[in-house]
Amino acid sequence: MGSTQFGDFGNFCLGSTLPVCNLFANSLARGGPGFGTCQLNGIPLSNGQHLRNLGSILLCGLAILITLLLLLRSERKKAAVGRREIQLFLIGYIIIEICEIFTIGGFPLATNVRLGFTAAHLGAIVATMWVLMLNGVVGYQLMDDGTALSLGFILLSAIALFIGTGYIALDTAFGWTNRFATSLNYPNQNIGLYVLYQLVPLIFLFIFFLLETFLVLRVLGERKPMLYLIAAALLFAIGQIFQYVVSIYICNGTSGKINGALFETLFTLLSVIMIWVFWSSITEDDWPMPVTDGAYT
Repeated sequence: MGSTQFGDFGNFCLGSTLPVCNLFANSLARGGPGFGTCQLNGIPLSNGQHLRNLGSILLCGLAILITLLLLLRSERKKAAVGRREIQLFLIGYIIIEICEIFTIGGFPLATNVRLGFTAAHLGAIVATMWVLMLNGVVGYQLMDDGTALSLGFILLSAIALFIGTGYIALDTAFGWTNRFATSLNYPNQNIGLYVLYQLVPLIFLFIFFLLETFLVLRVLGERKPMLYLIAAALLFAIGQIFQYVVSIYICNGTSGKINGALFETLFTLLSVIMIWVFWSSITEDDWPMPVTDGAYT
């Protein structure tokens, strides 16, 4: 993969299956020729259509089922700190996986429908990483967890990020203002989406890990939960390596049958599971918790 200028998606799209690539003129989603490298063949269907990335689709379905189980397990921890807040994160992840089925997964869809799912996918990624970062703040009890104030702030701010990111994606795709028209063609430079989709989630994730590390080591004085937190970080990083670095080699090596998106989905799921295990390990049902009239329990 060649060097990439700040804001350019072109080279990323050459070697990776990223949802944002659906927005650009060369994408198969828009009837383009693809990005000139290995294209997924998938399963041939009628009228020359193909079902691509079946493995990713199945893993997304598995991820949704497992996350629903984690939601139910969280519900049983009645007195756990940040129970509602971690559930918001899990709901956000479920939304991401639903969108991924129709963006990374190659279901035959109308172009406008796929572009709509793509915008929702990008917005959900940014919003969910924001929710995760705020989960890192919850443990410090700056405000009572589970209250209307806490949940309302997290939810409304996440919705604002979802709408903002989704609007830029939709404007890019449909050219409502022509502000992002030049990004449709190579090198596909879109500063707004690059910052919101590529950089901001990493910043949120980094802050979350810093906050939780300080909480565990300095406030709680524990070490074992750090194993789960480190595992979550490593699993996420491995998934990104498969997506951005190894994907093209997997695609070429399998003659277009699979690529790195399959493994990115798998390792991200494992990372989410470890984040939940970490949260569960530092929240005890018998911790003394302040009673607040407005709390949701």
